[in-house]
Amino acid sequence: MQDNSNSENKRKENKMGTMPVNKLLITMALPMMLSMLVQACYNIVDSWYLSQVSEDCLTAVSLAFAVQMLTVSFAGGLGVGINALLSKSLGEKNFKSANRAAMNGLLIAMCGAIIFLIFGLFFCEAYFRAQTDVENIVSEGTSYLSICMIFSFCMIAQMILERLLQSTGKTFYSMITQMVGAITNIILDPIFIFGYFGLPAMGTAGAAIATVAGQFLAACLALFFNLKYNKEIQLHLSGMRLHFDTIKKILGVGVPAMIMQSVGSVMNFGMNQILLTFSETATAVFGVYFKLNSFIFMPVFGMNNAIVPILAYNFGARNKKRMTKTMKLGLLYAFSIMTAGMLIFQFVPHKLLGIFNASENMLAIGVPALRTISLSFVLASVCIILISSFQALGNGHYSLVISVIRQLLVLLPVAYFFSRTGNINLVWWAFPIAEVVALLLSFVYFMRLYRKKIKPLELPLQE
Repeated sequence: MQDNSNSENKRKENKMGTMPVNKLLITMALPMMLSMLVQACYNIVDSWYLSQVSEDCLTAVSLAFAVQMLTVSFAGGLGVGINALLSKSLGEKNFKSANRAAMNGLLIAMCGAIIFLIFGLFFCEAYFRAQTDVENIVSEGTSYLSICMIFSFCMIAQMILERLLQSTGKTFYSMITQMVGAITNIILDPIFIFGYFGLPAMGTAGAAIATVAGQFLAACLALFFNLKYNKEIQLHLSGMRLHFDTIKKILGVGVPAMIMQSVGSVMNFGMNQILLTFSETATAVFGVYFKLNSFIFMPVFGMNNAIVPILAYNFGARNKKRMTKTMKLGLLYAFSIMTAGMLIFQFVPHKLLGIFNASENMLAIGVPALRTISLSFVLASVCIILISSFQALGNGHYSLVISVIRQLLVLLPVAYFFSRTGNINLVWWAFPIAEVVALLLSFVYFMRLYRKKIKPLELPLQE
């Protein structure tokens, strides 16, 4: 009886409601930011090795990126839905609801993994042939993407299990799993790509095998940490029962987040089609840009992942002061990171492209591209943090509207319009223009949310 009482007290004293906000945000965000930087490093290394094989290999993985983003969007959006409901339930001291959120979230994740497996088995080659008739790009891209899709359950399981750790404040363990997965990938990449230790050189297929191997190891480690150290939720097979109200709440936040991130995949596909009218090298530059910008955006996304559970927990606990302080600090840190990133892209773009063995043609296209697109970084920092409040408070549809308008209704049409001039340097200006629109919309929605949900927390609950 004494043990049960002590366990219950420990669960009630969650640091998200008691630790000083700045210390809480730093202790939760830093592990995620560090692990995401390692992830970004693995993305860079992956593409760097393939750029040593050929520019066709680099173009192939750049074209594959749009589909890979769909799997990340599914897992990431689902994780946001689980995170928001689970953290809110903990803030309300409703531990039964928190457990249901975790188990039903895992059930939804399994269903999604089956869909991506089917795509990997039957549709990868058709996807590449719809974009290019260069046989080497089709062959290398199909090998790479089919392996990633067939074994996408590794990545999905890793992301969801890590989100369970994050939602209860166990970000240190989440950091360990991400770092182990990324480092495993980095070590295995050259072995499988170039064929060391008696193995055949497998090119892009080798890069894919290294990727899924790292994800599988990370998922196993994340499961262990949840079972061993995450005492605020209980993962049991007996708890895997469909609870439709819980699923509705998870998907109510998660689906808009999934679609919001999937919109990025559609934008990526659309931009590739626009850039292919100039050259395959232009699409390679676009792919390289996404690899490079992950060094800047990943830490801010790590900050965002820390902010969501803190806001959700304190919203459930009706603590407005801690919520507003979290938002202010998040904006300050994100703005600082993005400003530093913008300056790097402005002053040394040729050195960044040189990492990927860039040809003179790639440098001619890439240097203006990096300088122009990076002008949107500072604006994006504010949007990302404001969007975290929409997700944490159950208004994920605001994020969806902003993302659709930004990427599909502004960015792609503007990029297409500028492409008709025949000047590729004008195409990159679509990014800053779209970010200005997104920032204005984010402010409008945040003020509406503040009036409806945050400001009323000052008032006492009605009896």
